[in-house]
Amino acid sequence: LQKLIHLLQATDDPLIQEQALITLSNSAAFSVNQDIIRNLDGLSVIGGMLSNCVPKVKEKALNALNNLSMNIKNQEEIQVFITQVCRTVESAPLNSDVQLAGLRLLTNMSVTSDYHEKMINSIPCFLHLLSEGTERTQIQVLKVLVNLSANPAMTRHLLRAQV
Repeated sequence: LQKLIHLLQATDDPLIQEQALITLSNSAAFSVNQDIIRNLDGLSVIGGMLSNCVPKVKEKALNALNNLSMNIKNQEEIQVFITQVCRTVESAPLNSDVQLAGLRLLTNMSVTSDYHEKMINSIPCFLHLLSEGTERTQIQVLKVLVNLSANPAMTRHLLRAQV
């Protein structure tokens, strides 16, 4: 895992980045690896890939963070990327793999109300995706909106959102 994280930092080759992210994502299926990746500063390295201009690399980074977000300690570190993930969801092509990967991560990060306030500005986008997206996109957006709606503090923001 340490070598993969170092490789991710050291290369500019999108194919190598993509493969390293896939391997890290698959490794994150095991809780012990989630802790190891966090302790090796892997979350910030993977989060840094969200700025990559290659859509496949960005998608694989989102998928890796999604798998790593199943751990509460990891969520505490991943939360710094929520605003960037929301912007990625908003700017990605409609129904794209990048958009769906971002929505899946936001779903996991919104299971508890700890980070809901970081998603407030994206509520109009979520509602737009609900009306314009394909069924896959709609289902993923609904999961985020259901999580947000479980928090009474979000009621006003959800009802006042301009669509």
